[in-house]
Amino acid sequence: MGNCPPASSSDKSGRDPVLKDAKVLFIVGGPGSGKGTQCAKIVEKFGFCHLSSGDLLREEVASGSERGAKLKDVMARGELVSMDDVLQLMCDAMKKKISETKCFLIDGYPRELEQGTRFEKEIVPCVGVLYFDVSDETMTSRLLKRGETSGRVDDNEETIKKRLQTFHNQTKPVIDYYSQQDKVCKIPAEGSEKDIFAEVEKYVSSHKW
Repeated sequence: MGNCPPASSSDKSGRDPVLKDAKVLFIVGGPGSGKGTQCAKIVEKFGFCHLSSGDLLREEVASGSERGAKLKDVMARGELVSMDDVLQLMCDAMKKKISETKCFLIDGYPRELEQGTRFEKEIVPCVGVLYFDVSDETMTSRLLKRGETSGRVDDNEETIKKRLQTFHNQTKPVIDYYSQQDKVCKIPAEGSEKDIFAEVEKYVSSHKW
């Protein structure tokens, strides 16, 4: 099913020595593609540290900080937060966890190409990209169902449409870029959680971490 190339080694020169041995998998897919669910399964099975840019952003919002208030407004409009804010949140979170594990799942990142290239230049190159491929119809249905209980400001139909358009406009080039480097593992993610994870497991278990 998924065409999964081998994970590549990292060039560790010229980057923060604290994170020089980190092994990073970018987790990419539209809102409602099931990224978080599959990351939880990878953590349980393989012991990776799961960092979600979305969760980190929401934690910042919940903190009541001035930056959090600005981020809340951006998220409510279905737009992307600034690259500097996201990159800093991810870097800080990795540094807090590096003493526990060297293997990281960066969930929902990069959302646009420059986020990925800057992450690799300033922090560490990614080992690979797991791309969860799901139709807009399926993602919309999943998000509306989640919105019934989540209480999230961005789980409503109008905002979902904007989020999906943003995804197509800004995240698809990420897949094209890393595909050219033979780093993308495309996971068909319309099926059951079990079937999807079977494909994920094949990729992760085939490499030494």
